[in-house]
Amino acid sequence: MAQTELFTETENLFERLCQVEILRQGFKAVKANDGSPGIDGISVEVYGGRLEQELALLAAELADWSYKPKPVRRVEIPKPNGGVRLLGVPCIRDRVVQAALKLIMETIFDPEFSNSSYGFRPGKNQRQAVEAAQKIVKSGKEYVVDIDLSKFFDRINHDRMLERIKLKIKDKRIIKLIGLTLRSGVCANGSLIPTTEGTTQGSPLSPLLSNIVLDELDKELEKRGLEFCRFADDCNIFVATQKAAERVMEGITKVIEGRMKLVVNQEKSKVSKTPGVKFLGMTILMGCIVISAAAMDKAMEKVKELTPRGTHKGLEKSIQEINSWYRGWSSYFSMTQYPSQFARIEAHIRRRLRARMMRNLKRRRSIAKNLIQKGIGRKLVNKTVYSNRKSWDLSHTKAVERAYPNKWFESLNLYSRSKEKLPHWFAVNKWVKYP
Repeated sequence: MAQTELFTETENLFERLCQVEILRQGFKAVKANDGSPGIDGISVEVYGGRLEQELALLAAELADWSYKPKPVRRVEIPKPNGGVRLLGVPCIRDRVVQAALKLIMETIFDPEFSNSSYGFRPGKNQRQAVEAAQKIVKSGKEYVVDIDLSKFFDRINHDRMLERIKLKIKDKRIIKLIGLTLRSGVCANGSLIPTTEGTTQGSPLSPLLSNIVLDELDKELEKRGLEFCRFADDCNIFVATQKAAERVMEGITKVIEGRMKLVVNQEKSKVSKTPGVKFLGMTILMGCIVISAAAMDKAMEKVKELTPRGTHKGLEKSIQEINSWYRGWSSYFSMTQYPSQFARIEAHIRRRLRARMMRNLKRRRSIAKNLIQKGIGRKLVNKTVYSNRKSWDLSHTKAVERAYPNKWFESLNLYSRSKEKLPHWFAVNKWVKYP
């Protein structure tokens, strides 16, 4: 019998969870994600070094109910717009159990999830979500109901979530184990904080649990005949008119807060035409997918952070750090249909580096000598250098840009996404103008 078929019978799931082979698959998933140790200080490497012994012990503890999830270690991650995001780091053994639970439960729940749900699902990703949103907008539904759920993961109602799980899973032992996991507590600053609501961001099971909770919202939207795209708790609903959007916002807010016991952030939720809404860092502008203005601004700030004014770091080291960030950033945002947005970021990187080189030379005589050595004519050098221009202004002059052209940065292996071969449908030679 295939593994998928095996897991669709839900009355004896607990026995399957207690199998060492299932726990081994859970460990593989944990190892692939890596991550830091929980409160017991045991790392993935240490746990993996004695894997068979650990898995046998874990299976036995699960079977005789001596297994008890440990509290998670609290980690605070600063948000770009202020405040902190509260994450939790479970111990490796607890992550293995949760990953195994996810493997078992996913085959039961995922086939029933909405086609408009894209977050944390096999075969689904951000690009598909944004492209689906683009398709809806092109059909004529240009107004967006952008619903922001306030502290969604922290406010999930345990009882309601477990009741929804019971609709699909008949094995009460699995429900009990999930309940123990949810209520395992948080260790912060040496104190144990009980968890009476919410699910831990950072745990392997949390994404699936969040989709189980929000599937109720998806089903309500489908029942009302609304087109939407949801990625985790980021949900955009598309309609044809402002009036319809306002009506949907009012009605769906009542469902979320009244029935689902969640909180809508009124300050961040809004009704707007698509150019005024970002979805997964992207915006639909004139029917095209572009990087949102907010994401571009954050990227510019990151470039500034990676190229500080008073650094003694070598140019090669700086370029390595820039490349490390920019490869990942541009890979995610490669769904933009305006590659000129990459060109804008890259031009800013080069200018910041040119300005730094001018500052490092300090004296104007040294700058002039450097530019002449680079083959720039003395007349242009003198006109450029012996003026009131500061290093930032100098970085955008003909003399400095000719001395340190784009090809010079390429020779230092500064990564450029805008130079890569792009799909034929990309718009080129256009600079995005946001409303």
